[in-house]
Amino acid sequence: MPAAGEARRWVGEMVREWRDRRRISQLDLSIAAEISTRHLSFVETGRARPSREMVLRLGEYLEIPLRERNQLLLAAGYAPVYTESDLAAPELAAVRRAVRQLLAGHEPYPAVVLDRRWNLMDGNDSVALFLDVISPELAAPPVNVLRLTLHPAGMAPHVVNLGEWRAHLLGRLRREVRATGDPYLADLLQELRGYPCAQPVPEVEVPGPGDILVPLRFRHGTDELAFFSTVATFGTPLDVTLAELSIESFFPADAATAALLRGQGR
Repeated sequence: MPAAGEARRWVGEMVREWRDRRRISQLDLSIAAEISTRHLSFVETGRARPSREMVLRLGEYLEIPLRERNQLLLAAGYAPVYTESDLAAPELAAVRRAVRQLLAGHEPYPAVVLDRRWNLMDGNDSVALFLDVISPELAAPPVNVLRLTLHPAGMAPHVVNLGEWRAHLLGRLRREVRATGDPYLADLLQELRGYPCAQPVPEVEVPGPGDILVPLRFRHGTDELAFFSTVATFGTPLDVTLAELSIESFFPADAATAALLRGQGR
């Protein structure tokens, strides 16, 4: 158990790290959180212990994820306030029903539920379209969809525009690493960068003539399918598990893909 002084220094360092990550000055944060710049400086240097309400307020204005807000509270000597429920818990029954309704309603097109580390938590029957082509070892739980997509034993050999799609996924992951500071995601990014790719991978996504989004062009048997995706999250989560869930739904990017999937009853 760290001494009080150590806890104060720790929470202050955490606040400063998040403020630096968000590129917010002490003055701007103090104005937004309605505290004095002097007091914020004292908190960051360990000369003052923030109140529980101040920790919560700073977490809100710094847009710190709920999991890390709990860590901030612990560092300041307070109990966490955000629960972390098991997805199978009775209190999440309504959420599970809503998610299943969204997944089923999206048929015959694929839709998946992901956690904060891109692990597959659930999916509809049409996800089998992607899972059919991967090696069994990649299908062992927990299934990480980024590994599944970019690994040479996964979907990668079947992705027609692998260089373009890889750049898109790595860009999303880079933004998440910057936003969350999660070391697991940072390690995952390094791992994925090490996967071989026979196609050029652009550093920056630049649209070609007429392009409005990056499609996933996927070869399944003799067919080439094209998808774009949307990502949905819960709008008002107060639970860590819910805050970290996302639902990615894939839509046909052309009429041929839509007709093929509707015809297969997927």
